[in-house]
Amino acid sequence: MSVKWEKTGKTTGELTFDISKEEVKLGLDEAFKRIKRSLNVPGFRKGHVSRTIFDQFYGEEALYQDALNFVLPNAYSAALKEAKIKAVGQPQVSPVSMDKGQAWTMKATVTTEPEVKLGKYKGIEVPRQNTRVYAKDVDAEIERRRQANATLVLKKGEAAKGDTVTIDFEGTIDGKKFDGGSAKNHSLQLGSGSFIPGFEDQLIGHKAGDKVDVVVTFPKDYGAKDLAGKEAHFATTLHEIKTKQLPKLDDEFAKDVDESVDTLDQLKDKIKDQLKARKEDEAEDAIQAAAMDGVIKNAKIDEIPDAMIQQDVDNQLNQYLGNLRRQGIDPQTYFQITKTDEATLRKQIAAGAEDRVKTSLVLEAIVKAEKLTATKEEKEQEIKDLASEYNMDVKTVRETLTDDMLEHDIAVRKAMDMVTDNAKQVSKAEYEKANGTDKDAKKSNDSKAKKV
Repeated sequence: MSVKWEKTGKTTGELTFDISKEEVKLGLDEAFKRIKRSLNVPGFRKGHVSRTIFDQFYGEEALYQDALNFVLPNAYSAALKEAKIKAVGQPQVSPVSMDKGQAWTMKATVTTEPEVKLGKYKGIEVPRQNTRVYAKDVDAEIERRRQANATLVLKKGEAAKGDTVTIDFEGTIDGKKFDGGSAKNHSLQLGSGSFIPGFEDQLIGHKAGDKVDVVVTFPKDYGAKDLAGKEAHFATTLHEIKTKQLPKLDDEFAKDVDESVDTLDQLKDKIKDQLKARKEDEAEDAIQAAAMDGVIKNAKIDEIPDAMIQQDVDNQLNQYLGNLRRQGIDPQTYFQITKTDEATLRKQIAAGAEDRVKTSLVLEAIVKAEKLTATKEEKEQEIKDLASEYNMDVKTVRETLTDDMLEHDIAVRKAMDMVTDNAKQVSKAEYEKANGTDKDAKKSNDSKAKKV
């Protein structure tokens, strides 16, 4: 294959390449095979016209566009590979020559990935992470589980924050009822914030049997526009008050909340181990994020083409919607529940697109610099892991992913692990000083700037 690459800018260029006579012939044959079924030529039954007759009636050139559509994708991919170009987005392809019986020559205007010059990527300083689990952390988790296992009992006296009340209410605006403003025997936890701001507070201090005129103003950004910003009166009757009764902290409580333990001490030990594992995972994520920030900061990356940003957004959006479908959630139903739409979701995803692209670029540069690869065993394990994660058949996953895709993903992950494993944890003060974020250094720099 004859291939010529000429750069026209930092991330643009023109790729000229040939499509061999053999490939052209295959494309013409395929194009004729597809069009033959629908051909109506006088004197011939539909779908029974020979290639020779077709050429006599219409000319071989009538097949060129369909043939080109068939052969172009593979020819373009092969040309990119031979020229060692990483293209992004869709190229603008135009024919240079498509002479009969000859190889075809194409010219593609291509957008490429920006050049990346790595700086330091090993030994990046990151803030030291504290993974120690304190007694107060364990106590807080015990209390959370205790609250979750509390029972509600009737209470005499006044309602207090945290109590659950049963109420009837009827809302009016300017003396007129409105949709959704009334209910009977509604259960409401005071202080939960589930009602309009101010509603729950006005029930605190009242007793069962009390009738309360609750007056509130709907927020200006309230979902129902006909109610937003308006004052409403709720004629409210308080039927009963219930308060939480917490279980006693003993071995029986421990067994109730976790069948795998027999004593409260065992429960505390298990919770401590769980919190330790969670903190270590969070620490690893924090180290990874800080280390990658440092690698990107040290690297020099040419301007990122908009096509790369849009490609990232498309990929992230498709992945997000795909995950919803795998969970049995229809995207349109999701948008209705969340009161959003695809455009809103796309905008949210786009906010982090540039950072994701930069991360991907520097990781791929590290893969190249370190000559990172994937073994056959690693690829097989990756397929098994993906099959398990997405509840798919191993054979289906293997058929879906190419060897190059597996190689790329594993190598990039190795690059990420290399950056993380080689990160150097330092004190918060050292990190802030090194990154120009500590207050004393900033004041000093500001003072020097003023003197200048």
